[in-house]
Amino acid sequence: MYPPIFARISADAGVTALLGAPPAVRFFLFGQAPQNVQKPYAVWRLAGGGAPYNNLNCRPGGARYRIQIDVYADSESSARAVADAIEYAIELDCHVASYNGEYRDPHTMNYRSSFDVTWIEQRP
Repeated sequence: MYPPIFARISADAGVTALLGAPPAVRFFLFGQAPQNVQKPYAVWRLAGGGAPYNNLNCRPGGARYRIQIDVYADSESSARAVADAIEYAIELDCHVASYNGEYRDPHTMNYRSSFDVTWIEQRP
């Protein structure tokens, strides 16, 4: 079971205005971004995994996940704009757990903005 984060991101007009429209939204599972992908783009991964809400008398009613989202861009303002748009798109489905700061890679010169969310997914 994985959280439907890509579905939420790709359905949000604010995000797709910055990361491209479906099916070419530049929001990838960590390690899956193509080489030389157009910036800005974002990646996500399960950070610390997840856990079901277990019960003794029935199946779990849902699960929670810790997700790390990293945005890469050519400028600080672009990285921040994408991170803000992603946060706005998903904040009704999750809680921001931490803002991980910003960084500029000395080799690629890419700017990165990062944050973690706790996603709660209810089972039908």
